[in-house]
Amino acid sequence: MAAPGPAMAPVGEASVELGFVEPAAPTRLLSSQFPSKVGGRPAWLSLQLPGPERLLCGGCAHPMVFLLQVYAPRDRAFHRTLLIFCCAAPACARRRFAAFRSQLGRINDFHPAEPQPEAEAAPEPRPGLRLCRVCGASAPKSCSRCRWAHYCGKEHQSLDWRAGHREACGQPGEAAGSLSSLNILFPEFELVMELEDSEDQKLENLKCVESMSAAESDCVTEGLDEQELEAMAKHESKEDHIFAKFRKRIAQAPDQVMPQLLNHLKVDSLGESLDWGTLSLYTCQQSCDHGNEYSVEFLWKQDFSADQL
Repeated sequence: MAAPGPAMAPVGEASVELGFVEPAAPTRLLSSQFPSKVGGRPAWLSLQLPGPERLLCGGCAHPMVFLLQVYAPRDRAFHRTLLIFCCAAPACARRRFAAFRSQLGRINDFHPAEPQPEAEAAPEPRPGLRLCRVCGASAPKSCSRCRWAHYCGKEHQSLDWRAGHREACGQPGEAAGSLSSLNILFPEFELVMELEDSEDQKLENLKCVESMSAAESDCVTEGLDEQELEAMAKHESKEDHIFAKFRKRIAQAPDQVMPQLLNHLKVDSLGESLDWGTLSLYTCQQSCDHGNEYSVEFLWKQDFSADQL
């Protein structure tokens, strides 16, 4: 059964949570388990879904795909999930992202007040909920022949038709709620959250990191004379210091999900690959209640600079 919420930091300390991707049984990633997850189809919190037009890329107008979601309840929101979608079209020059917040009270229209064990998790999609069999978004369109295959729009319906629904449509082996054989989604993982080490633990870890860095530095600088070292120091910029500080901090937990998430998503390659340095999501400080609606939040994307590569 999913944990009721993120771990709590000791009183008086600001908590920083680190995310790590791990394989998980599909039942752990269902909406009824309130998961944090990467890739696959979204595990919607509120079942009053945003319309598919809200998930179109503002650059190329193609449907965006689900990137990740974080279950992050707060005092004002018993259930609270943040979701990020992105454009994965290789030909899109602008590749937009979209972020949404959904929150519900303990007593709500979609989930029981007490969490369900994995073995008793409600099947998905829920009866009456129409999800695109390709991407898992809201699906106002249906196949005109079989009527049970639902889609977010013509693009995914056309792709699925060519990928095999043409032959399977109406066949006994196909059932309502079955998923498309077309795979345009990112690999699916559970996003496991852990609190960052305390300040005392950080200092101890930094001593180890600095010791390792010094040893590496000795190897790198061997053979450089004093003039060469001075010249290198003069060209060191403020950005270099900031990046070095960033690298030192993440070295304490090198497997946490940051830009290296791209590698897990199988898109960490050169050329037209999806790419970012940092994705920063800013949410309403007061967690304003919009009922069952999904609220749009602000996402800032920082790219890698050539100086950092």
